[in-house]
Amino acid sequence: MCSPEASPPIHQAPIRQAVILAGGRGRRLAPYTDLRPKAMVEVNGTPLLRHQIDRFADAGVETVVVSAGYRSQAITDYVRTAPLPVRTTVVVEDHPLGRGGGLKLAARALPAPREPWFAVYGDIWTDFPLTALGAHHLRCGALATVALVPPRLPRGTVRCDASGRVAELAAPPPPDCTVNGGVYAFAPGVVPLLPDQGDHAHTTLPHLVRLRQLTGYRADGFWRAVNTPADLRELRARITETVR
Repeated sequence: MCSPEASPPIHQAPIRQAVILAGGRGRRLAPYTDLRPKAMVEVNGTPLLRHQIDRFADAGVETVVVSAGYRSQAITDYVRTAPLPVRTTVVVEDHPLGRGGGLKLAARALPAPREPWFAVYGDIWTDFPLTALGAHHLRCGALATVALVPPRLPRGTVRCDASGRVAELAAPPPPDCTVNGGVYAFAPGVVPLLPDQGDHAHTTLPHLVRLRQLTGYRADGFWRAVNTPADLRELRARITETVR
């Protein structure tokens, strides 16, 4: 059995390659995304993309492939000119492929097709150790591992009793409740299972569940999906507070 809790360390080579999924339009983050892709939105002077590349470098990753689409030139120019800590390349979608199609496009550009790889959505800011996620994935031996994080419920959530009467306002989620954190470790065998176009969350992940080939890893650390201006303000405030 492979528990979602942190795995004991194993003596195995780290995962050396990763994909950043940065092709989306990011309409909910407007006006910040009117002239640039979501991955290039800055958090206190640092693009989300650069934060993710730095996190991968810290985990021993040597090569990152960025899947770009909307306003891809901004990402291409940044990768070409910025002093990045790892080898980084960009593949561009000719037309919107969806998250699954973008993952497949980038995965096929990885330099070691027979080795495992990390993947992250381009709007995710994290500080939990990716090395631990990679070790857990390798120990469990499944085709895919997903980081599990606590849900961020909106204010004003309501819990009702069996009769339909409101029992509690702003009820917190159960302590064991987790959601897909948009950070993965994949075995090479996942690539053929990804759709050429569409969302892997609707196709590949349910298929892996049926095969019992998807494991979960409970991430211990800060996590934020930057989907709206409010998310961005909260993240900027937290980063500012942390560095004081």
